[in-house]
Amino acid sequence: MNPVDLPLPADLLARGFASHVVSWSSQQQPLNEDASRMLHQIALYLSLAGSDGHVCARLADIAAANPPWSTAMLRACLQASGVTGTPAKPGAQPLILDDDDRLYLHRYFDYEQRLARRLMQPRAALAMVDTALQLRLNNLFAANQKGLAGRPDWQKIAAGLALLSPLTIISGGPGTGKTTTVVNLLACLLEQNPDCRIALAAPTGKAAARMLEALRLRAEHLPAAIQARLPAESFTIHRLLGVTPSAGEFRHHGGNLLAIDVLIVDEASMLDLALATKLFEAVPTTARIILLGDKDQLAAVESGAVFAELSADPTLDAQYRSTLADLTDTPLQRIEPAAPLTPTALHNSVVWFTENFRFSKDSGVGRLAAAINAGNAVAVLAQLAARDDPAITWIDTDAPALGEEATQAVVAGYAAYVEAVRSASTPARLFNAFNRFRVLCAIRETARGVGALNTLISTQIRAQIAHPQDPGSQSAWYPGRPVMVLRNDYVLKLFNGDIGIAFPDQNGALMVFFPDGPDGLRAVAPVRLPDHDTAFAMTVHKSQGSEFDEVMLVLPAESNRVLSRELVYTAVTRSRKDVTIVGGAGVIGEAVRGRTVRESGLVARLK
Repeated sequence: MNPVDLPLPADLLARGFASHVVSWSSQQQPLNEDASRMLHQIALYLSLAGSDGHVCARLADIAAANPPWSTAMLRACLQASGVTGTPAKPGAQPLILDDDDRLYLHRYFDYEQRLARRLMQPRAALAMVDTALQLRLNNLFAANQKGLAGRPDWQKIAAGLALLSPLTIISGGPGTGKTTTVVNLLACLLEQNPDCRIALAAPTGKAAARMLEALRLRAEHLPAAIQARLPAESFTIHRLLGVTPSAGEFRHHGGNLLAIDVLIVDEASMLDLALATKLFEAVPTTARIILLGDKDQLAAVESGAVFAELSADPTLDAQYRSTLADLTDTPLQRIEPAAPLTPTALHNSVVWFTENFRFSKDSGVGRLAAAINAGNAVAVLAQLAARDDPAITWIDTDAPALGEEATQAVVAGYAAYVEAVRSASTPARLFNAFNRFRVLCAIRETARGVGALNTLISTQIRAQIAHPQDPGSQSAWYPGRPVMVLRNDYVLKLFNGDIGIAFPDQNGALMVFFPDGPDGLRAVAPVRLPDHDTAFAMTVHKSQGSEFDEVMLVLPAESNRVLSRELVYTAVTRSRKDVTIVGGAGVIGEAVRGRTVRESGLVARLK
């Protein structure tokens, strides 16, 4: 970890924090020059680790970055500093050092302890296996049988697990059947209890809206009485918990629980440690929690990789295997636990969906995603270089700028959208056209970053639209300009990640239209929008929770610290059909070989 490689604000904040820690320590007892320098470097490293998404830092790693210091020397420095607490005596110290030499900022240690404590609360089975329940599951998942060819129906098994357990974690990529599983699970719960209180939530407004839409589509086969009782609304997690004027505080918490019986959280891989802790604490221990996500996707922007950690142990013990076999009419020997892993408090809670119903293992995009996920850079580059699959395009370039070939591919990608803007009399059909294609970037800066690409693409697309109500270059606004909201506005009910499109209203005034409910739109004047940006291109992080017919992934021209297989995998799996990758072989190989590992003690605390 090199401070030179980090954005300046993160470096400045880290140095300021380190100086504050040294000052705090020196106020309690005098420090000699060596001790002061060592404590400064420890605090600097820890703060930079937090900027990288780590929850803690290991003393061994800090020592390795600061030779000739040893772990023992760092431990002695911290213990003598007066600013380091322990798990048994955290006090009000800014740093906490645990027995395994993991060093935390106090607030992250507190969040981790609280989440582990909530997860380790006793979990009694919530359903008894009976003939009626077996029949419900068999009926709801009957359509799966013809495609299984004798294999176990892991969707039905996951639903059965959720009926038995207060916490179920389902990990799988797009197209693996998570939504279908949840729809059938909710139908089963509503048949048991028509008054069951169900909440749907996701980290972003965009993901929450897409979740609700997907559930409605998958529920069309259900009886009308069940469809009528399915949730009619989805929430961002912040809105579900209830934002208050106090920063970081919510109306619902351990002392004011949510009035729900079931909570479904989609795109849970985007949950950071702090938000996950506050969410779990606000849910009654009698309620079911079902987390849906993809353990192989990018982790949260903030600190922690909670979903990946919680979904790490998909093992089932003998009792659960036997119960699930009876409940789902599955031969016991077919319900195989995964390879033995270190037992945690969450075994009997996790199911991995590995079969993709959108892309077969033999499809180009399916094979590409699998090779990326496996870290097999040789296979990825060989598949790209073969150029034998029309669904996959590789624009091999190390040039700093996007280049003519890629620019023309972008213009072609947005051609249907340009035509839709030209011909539309209302904004209703623009969103479907816009969501067919998207440019995804690894970074925000440089000529291959979000900022520069949005400027380039906007210029090209605006000229092609040539709308008669375009006010001209004196305004950034024009019919067809897509924007992404960057800051939550609870008055306007606009949330970080929401996409709107500028278009004249029925009176000819240029407004920004946002999806509102399952089928509606609402208009907001451009001057009222919270912070926003043009959205022809977006970061891969911002694309989580979205899907497009075609994506173009633009990688940086040279090595960059953000590159990882999780980033490339997340980008590729945003596509329903076609993928274009812009980048040189060296950068692609580096990204696929790289893996994001976030330091945390959560799994250790769950043992």
